[in-house]
Amino acid sequence: QVQLVESGGELVQAGDSLRLSCAASGRTFRPYAMGWFRQAPGKEREYVAAITCRSGTTYYADSMKDRFTISRDSVKNTVYLQMNSLKPEDTAVYYCAARYTSGSLNLGDNYSYWGQGTQVTVSS
Repeated sequence: QVQLVESGGELVQAGDSLRLSCAASGRTFRPYAMGWFRQAPGKEREYVAAITCRSGTTYYADSMKDRFTISRDSVKNTVYLQMNSLKPEDTAVYYCAARYTSGSLNLGDNYSYWGQGTQVTVSS
């Protein structure tokens, strides 16, 4: 079993920065990739970014790549999402997820494990 625990979400003002963390644990935690997704109230889940765990190759949704950075610490089994120049439309619950297969990293259905989410609220 794999457990993912997100942290770092909070209420901030537009223009601020935040770093989210996702700590992973489990007996055999060797995922192919980790991803961040978000879901705003009344909206569908949205892909944010992903990182392959062996090479550290990063991928972003086009609308996120200029302000968000995904990274990992393999020793700590932790993935981060640095978010800069936050906007009110970034308000959402942010989830991290792990997958053991290659393929389209932007598809949430291909991720096997999910965290409980962390709330990010950006005020104008």
